[in-house]
Amino acid sequence: MGGNKFRFKQFTILQDRCAMKVGTDGTLLGAWVDVSGAEKILDIGTGTGLIALMLAQRSCQPCGTLSLANIDAVEIDTDSSIQARENVERSPWSNRVKIANYSIQKYKDICQKRYDLIVSNPPFFENALKAANQARTVARHTDFLSQADLLQAAVKLLSETGILAVIYPVEQAENFQEKAEYFGLFCQRKLYVKPMPEIPTKRILMELSKNKLPLQENTLTIEAKQYIYTPEFITLIKDFYLKY
Repeated sequence: MGGNKFRFKQFTILQDRCAMKVGTDGTLLGAWVDVSGAEKILDIGTGTGLIALMLAQRSCQPCGTLSLANIDAVEIDTDSSIQARENVERSPWSNRVKIANYSIQKYKDICQKRYDLIVSNPPFFENALKAANQARTVARHTDFLSQADLLQAAVKLLSETGILAVIYPVEQAENFQEKAEYFGLFCQRKLYVKPMPEIPTKRILMELSKNKLPLQENTLTIEAKQYIYTPEFITLIKDFYLKY
């Protein structure tokens, strides 16, 4: 995925001013997370606004307990926040999604809301070669959003029954789950993502809450073979990708 524009079925993402472009990680998280019953949603590090818009689309479908969620999205990078706001304004859900140009560290100190759902496709590079582009470094490295920062914000901003949903590479996911328990957040749903059947798990999606519940675990394989998506992946993303 890349280029300056990415078209989905119900909205378009402009991304020429964003450090991080539309990618599979964000799309997976936006399509997988449980939005049922969530009326107040927060997207931390929204980038282009992709996940916020996916959740806006999913939470307006007339199905069961789904509601018209109001979505706040914070983004530390000014250019990305401006472009995310533009993407929201061009979408069908501009009245339900608000973009704020804040770090989550500052936002948690000034926000009075408590959220039913907090989502984040966070930076995960640690002690790695930094990008020449400062904005890309902010988006990709944990210097500006550590796991502890994210967990502190979630503990403060989640409602008592709220859910935190994240996606990490395997090693960082295991570290995050361990840290989360120290902060009083417990994993209740987990998805292991494999690029192809013969390739090991590369990403783990997790939902965590303040309540200890039985852990539900599943595995998703993206491609049956090169360029051939599995039926499970197609089912997950069919409401968004143009060719499905």
